[in-house]
Amino acid sequence: MTGEQEKILCDFEGRVRQLMKLCDKLRKENRELNIMVAGKDSEIESLIQKNEQLQIQYENLKIARIIEVKQGDFTRAKTKIDDLVNEIDNCIRLLNE
Repeated sequence: MTGEQEKILCDFEGRVRQLMKLCDKLRKENRELNIMVAGKDSEIESLIQKNEQLQIQYENLKIARIIEVKQGDFTRAKTKIDDLVNEIDNCIRLLNE
């Protein structure tokens, strides 16, 4: 082998070593990024569950307020019905006299 061929072979070996180091570095970075993505995925999943729970609580609160308003309406309606029954009783009493 000539001196020039040895130099080319030496350069080639050096570049292959550099590529191997770069490949190892990129593999390590890829593993770290995969771990980070997995962590973010679990965080997203927990936030989705929390959001669903909050939506359920919100719907329950809305229903409770609707029921509360309807109970107030029920009380007023019952009072009105009682008043109407009293008026009807008075009218019947007047007719019987």
